[in-house]
Amino acid sequence: MVPSPMTRVSSSKNSTPDNPPANQLSNDEGEEQVASDDYSPALRRRNMRRTVSMANYEEITGEEKRERLKQPDKPIHRHLDSLFSTSSGFTNYRGLLNLCILLLVISNTRLVLENLIKYGILIDPVASFQMFLLNPYNWPNVVLLALLELFILFAFKTECLLAKNSISDKSGQLLYCINLLVLLIFPAALILHLHPNPAFSIVTLGFYTTVFLKLVSYCSVNSWCRNQVMRETPLKRHKSFSSSEGRKIPQSGKVGSQLVTYPNNLNLKDLHYFMFAPTLCYELNFPRSSRIRKSFLLKRFIEMIFLWQVMLALLQQWLEPIVRNSMKPLAEMDVKRSVERLLKLAVPNHMIWLIFFYWFFHSCLNVVAELLQFGDREFYHDWWNSETVSYFWKSWNIPVHRWASRHLYKPLVKRGHSKFTASCLVFLLSAFFHEYLVSVPLKMFRWWAFMGMCLQVPLAVIVDSRNYGKYGNMAVWLSLILGQPIAILAYMHDYYILSKTE
Repeated sequence: MVPSPMTRVSSSKNSTPDNPPANQLSNDEGEEQVASDDYSPALRRRNMRRTVSMANYEEITGEEKRERLKQPDKPIHRHLDSLFSTSSGFTNYRGLLNLCILLLVISNTRLVLENLIKYGILIDPVASFQMFLLNPYNWPNVVLLALLELFILFAFKTECLLAKNSISDKSGQLLYCINLLVLLIFPAALILHLHPNPAFSIVTLGFYTTVFLKLVSYCSVNSWCRNQVMRETPLKRHKSFSSSEGRKIPQSGKVGSQLVTYPNNLNLKDLHYFMFAPTLCYELNFPRSSRIRKSFLLKRFIEMIFLWQVMLALLQQWLEPIVRNSMKPLAEMDVKRSVERLLKLAVPNHMIWLIFFYWFFHSCLNVVAELLQFGDREFYHDWWNSETVSYFWKSWNIPVHRWASRHLYKPLVKRGHSKFTASCLVFLLSAFFHEYLVSVPLKMFRWWAFMGMCLQVPLAVIVDSRNYGKYGNMAVWLSLILGQPIAILAYMHDYYILSKTE
C-alpha cells in the first residue's frame, strides 16, 4: 500500500535525527547510521548555517557595495590582500628581478674596479700559448695525445677478431680490460714522472677519460650486436665480412632504407667518426643532418673563440690574485679571513663556470656536431631550474648521463641491484674520475674532489626527499656556488704547502 502525501509529511515531521523515518532506515540504513554516529545534531545545524552563510556571502557583499556607493562619503576601500601575500594571486615580480640584475652588475663593477686599482691589468691573451710552446715539459702532453691512436686501433683489432670468431669472448674481454687499464694508468704514470704543467695535463687526461668511456660503449654495443647475430644464426658463419663495407648515409637528408648492420660497422672510418662525435654512447647508425649550416657554424665558432678569451681574462685578472692571497690565511688557519676569501672567490669562480658551461656544451659541441653533421644536439637540459640534486646531475651533462645510465645504472638494476645502490655506484665512478683529473696533474692525492662528489649522495637524499620547490632550487644553486670554491681552496692550499716543503 502506497502511503498518502499526508502520511509522508507527518512521518517526516515526527522523525528526528535520532529517529529517522522507517523507509529511510530501510533504504540508507548503513549510511545514515554512520552519519548519526559521526556528527551530532548541533554540529549538523552549525554546518548548515555556515553553508548558507558562505553561499550568500557574495550576494551580501554585492548588496553592501551597492549601498555604500550610494552614500555621500565616496568610499574607496574594498576587500583586498597585500601583493606579497600568497592569497593575493599576484606573481609579476619582473621589476624586482631587474633590480637584482642591476645590483649584481653594480656590485661586480665595483669589484672589477677594485681589482684594477689594486693589481693593474694582468690580462695577457698570448700568455697561455707562450707557456705551452716555450716550456719543454709540456710536450709530453702532445705525445700522449698522439698515442691515443694506439689504444683506439687495439680496440678495433680486438673487435675484428671477435667478429671473425678468431678469439673467444672471454679472451676479448680480457684484452679490452687490459687496454682500458693501460689507457688510464699509462698517461697518469708519465705525467707523475715528467711533471708537465697541471693545466695542460688536465686537458690531456680529459681526452684519455673521454676515449676510455667511448671504448667501453664501443665494446658493449658490439657485444650486444654479436650476441644478437649468434642467436639469430646459430650456425657458424662461413662468409667473412669486408672491412671496406661501411656506413652509407643518404645525402638528401631523408631516411634511407639501408642501415648499417653488424659486422659491417667494423671499419676505421666508423670508429674514428665515433671518436670525434660529441657523444659517449656508440650506435651503428647515428642521426645525421642533411647539410652544414654555415651561418650557425660561424656564430658558434665566434662564440667559442670569444668566450675562451673571456675565461682566460677572468682567470688572470680576477681568480688568480684571490687564490694567491688566500694562501696565507689558510696556512695560518685564520677562519674569518679564510671565509672572507672563500666568499670573495665564489663569485668569479661561478661566473667562469657558467661561461665554461655555455662555451663547452653549446658552442664547442655544436661546432663539432655541425662539422660532422651529427644530428643529436641535446647536450643539456634546463638544469638551472633543478629543484632536486638528482635532476641537476641528470640534466647538466647529457652525454655523461646517457653513458652512465646505459652502461652502468641500467645493467646494475637488471642484475638485481636496487636503484639507490646503482645510483651510488654511478656517483662513485664519477668521483673517481673527478679525483683522477685533479690529483694526477697536481701530483698529490687529497681526495677533496672524490669526497665532494660522494657528498652529493646524502645531499640528494636530503633535498630530494621532500618537494621543496623553489627552496630546493636555491639549495642546488648554493651547492654549486660554494662547493667549487671550497674544493679549489683546499687543493691550492695543499699544493702551496707541498711546494714550500719541496
